[in-house]
Amino acid sequence: MALLPIIVAPDPRLKKKAKLVAQVDDRMRKLLDDMVETMHAAPGIGLAAPQVGELVRALVSDIAREGEPSRPMKLVNPEIIWASPDLQPWEEGCLSLPDQFAEVERPREVKIRYLDENNKQQELHAQGLMSVCLQHEMDHLDGTLFVDHISALRRNMILRKLVKLKKQKTPVPA
Repeated sequence: MALLPIIVAPDPRLKKKAKLVAQVDDRMRKLLDDMVETMHAAPGIGLAAPQVGELVRALVSDIAREGEPSRPMKLVNPEIIWASPDLQPWEEGCLSLPDQFAEVERPREVKIRYLDENNKQQELHAQGLMSVCLQHEMDHLDGTLFVDHISALRRNMILRKLVKLKKQKTPVPA
């Protein structure tokens, strides 16, 4: 397994729509394993393939709390087939927007259909943190960031901070 570089906003690659995966093969399984390792090392609870430069519809998640055994999930071509009408606010952050947080309202529960790492179709009913995490990561597959769900003023403030941080980290040529 290998750690993958995580793309940080604002970056145009994060705004692109990912392509469906024809079949979960060994290459896709390796990508999923590398994404789990990268997510754990970051540390984070979710990571979508576009965040590591792969424009495919795949994501990983692990909401196990510190001290609990790891329970990584690997979802390929996930789609929401049902969402509850009840919304819940949740403070979200993102590995592609480091140290930035905002409250986002999302459906309280969702039912998701996806392919697992063995290329078998599965369904999952998620609520609470798992629901929020999977919806957040699925947004990445459509080129949407959590800041796209908040006011333009707040979004622009966050993105300006990230631009400033990127400039500070970029080495000046001698």
